[in-house]
Amino acid sequence: MSPRIRIALAALLFSTGGAAIKAADFSAWQIASFRSGVAAIALLLVVPSARRGFSWKAALVGVAYAATLVLFVLANRLTTSANTIYLQSTAPLYVLLLAPLLLNERIRRGDVPIILAVLGGLVLVLLGASPPSATAPDPARGNFFAALSGLSYALLLCGLRWLGRDSDRDYGIAAVVLGNMIACLAALPMALPLGPHPAVAWGVILYLGIFQIAGAYLLVTSALRHVPAIEASLMLLVETAFNPFWAWLLLGEVPAALALVGGGLIIGAIILQAMRSPNAVPTPDLV
Repeated sequence: MSPRIRIALAALLFSTGGAAIKAADFSAWQIASFRSGVAAIALLLVVPSARRGFSWKAALVGVAYAATLVLFVLANRLTTSANTIYLQSTAPLYVLLLAPLLLNERIRRGDVPIILAVLGGLVLVLLGASPPSATAPDPARGNFFAALSGLSYALLLCGLRWLGRDSDRDYGIAAVVLGNMIACLAALPMALPLGPHPAVAWGVILYLGIFQIAGAYLLVTSALRHVPAIEASLMLLVETAFNPFWAWLLLGEVPAALALVGGGLIIGAIILQAMRSPNAVPTPDLV
């Protein structure tokens, strides 16, 4: 399988998360716990390097990843898939603002239009909240969790960059595994008691853990070394574009028009950022 096909397939797998989370016959806490538990086991079994590199640094970054995983699930069960993915996609805004503090990387003058564009998209998505529906019963609270997931995802990206500076050790995959472990254990008390669930519901959990997280992660990371960073970044935007599509096609969920406009503005800003930083290594969505 060619590297570009692997990235495209990974992006499509990532994009199915919203619809699958909404369709699963489990509570949000159960999905967050069991999905991450399955993903951690799958990565530990398939990737030998995932069983090495555990450290306090990887654990610290793993906490940010765990928060992103749990918040993404909670948001998806309360608001539309479109609002969830668009608000999480505001992470570049927070990265630009946090980088001077956490990474000692200064904001460049050219970053200002990107910050303003993402901020404008964020406002439009929040203003374009859909009325409560079967698939989005509490949009306001879901939007809040989704916005928090954008912040925690930015902390994850900063953390992965921080780990990457230790070139002699590969802590990134360890952070991913630890993040899934932490998410599983943190959400588990709220996930119990389990109660009865049909086999198809467990199939959705297995799909989310094995394919939508672990499989997609392995596909995109194995291909990144063969594909230019800017091309990979743009291809991974398929996830942001298709996430609301699957929710509409499979569940009939229609996002508000204003939210779609805001999402388009955020995607446009991400494209602009990728084109301005052609050598930056893209990071898979991981949720």
